Amino acid sequence: MNESLITDAQVTMTVDDYISVRERTTDLASPLTIEDHIPQPVYFASPPKWHLAHTTWFFEQMVLKEHVANYEEFHPEFGFYFNSYYNTLGARTMRADRGSITRPGVEEVYAYRKHVDDAMKTLLSQPELLTTEIAELITLGLNHEQQHQELMVTDFKYAFALNHVGPVYHPEADFAGKVEKQPAGWIQMEEGVYEVGFKGKGFHFDNEQGRHKVYLHSFAIAETLVTNGEFIQFIEDGGYQRHELWLDEGWSWVQQHEINHPMYWVKEEGNWLRYTLAGYKEVNPDEMLCHVSFYEANAFAQWKGMRLPTEFEWEAASNHFNWGERWEWTNSAYLAYPQFKIADGAVGEYNGKFMINQMVLRGASCITAPGHSRNTYRNFFHPQYQWQYSGIRLAKSI
Repeated sequence: MNESLITDAQVTMTVDDYISVRERTTDLASPLTIEDHIPQPVYFASPPKWHLAHTTWFFEQMVLKEHVANYEEFHPEFGFYFNSYYNTLGARTMRADRGSITRPGVEEVYAYRKHVDDAMKTLLSQPELLTTEIAELITLGLNHEQQHQELMVTDFKYAFALNHVGPVYHPEADFAGKVEKQPAGWIQMEEGVYEVGFKGKGFHFDNEQGRHKVYLHSFAIAETLVTNGEFIQFIEDGGYQRHELWLDEGWSWVQQHEINHPMYWVKEEGNWLRYTLAGYKEVNPDEMLCHVSFYEANAFAQWKGMRLPTEFEWEAASNHFNWGERWEWTNSAYLAYPQFKIADGAVGEYNGKFMINQMVLRGASCITAPGHSRNTYRNFFHPQYQWQYSGIRLAKSI
């Protein structure tokens, strides 16, 4: 495996490490009905059944088929059904068609997970077979699965929200309902040269590598995230109708899709409600804002006479504030760091080829897997997307 993808993975992988991640995925899916596993209402949100199978496919394809002699593949067509975007590995179901896969059924997908898990447990119980290359692949696979755990939750929330009755996934699953300390203060950061990018040992993605120096002018960054109440003021001041606040593409997006509030908000009898996985709840003005696009984040910052931080400003200041409740939009395009190199083979398709037309988000969210966040983590999405647990932290030049 090319060392530019992940480095310093220790050959200390255990069966418990593997099982804990795999079980969290099925635990997240356990409140779902069979019918909940299947819908794909939009092309960018995959069905839970597909997430359950794709994360399993990763271990079968990348580890077992490549490195375990005499491994018996579960089904010869699953590579086509559950490959995501790895052109190196052949043809696959188109992303928008994942919800049309009614066969294999949900029960067979869970049987697939068991088949692969049994083989992986056998491998992990033989430490003499765990080369550094295999250990790195398994580590990557577990982090990949943790990413899909988060995507699976955001994807079935999107599908649930289209149901008029507002299905309750779990009565305690209002993940976004949290109040941060108020009023917000400002962190002053001095002009100077800062280092950004991953440093040290442990897992990290290749897009975090290439630690390098950046020059930053003096700036201030908010200690806390924008609240629902602040964003309601933006709405009531005509923020969604004032073209001067919006980037041109953002204004076109607002007009074309008739956007006038964050995703999952509805107004009934003059009161704002928001759909949560615990059902509909009143919008608490003191809670941290959630489910906004980059376009909305940027327009709000313009309305406040401020701006979004760059990803380098965010990282330089990140030890001075709490993060981890929302993915925080930055004003940085998703680009390669200096000396970035795409790895050889299929694993090289993980990050590098997506470095176009996307914006970087930093931090983590309220549904990010435990231990899956760090201040060098670079998440990325297209600027119009709202369905992730995304929020806003303001910055200003000084």
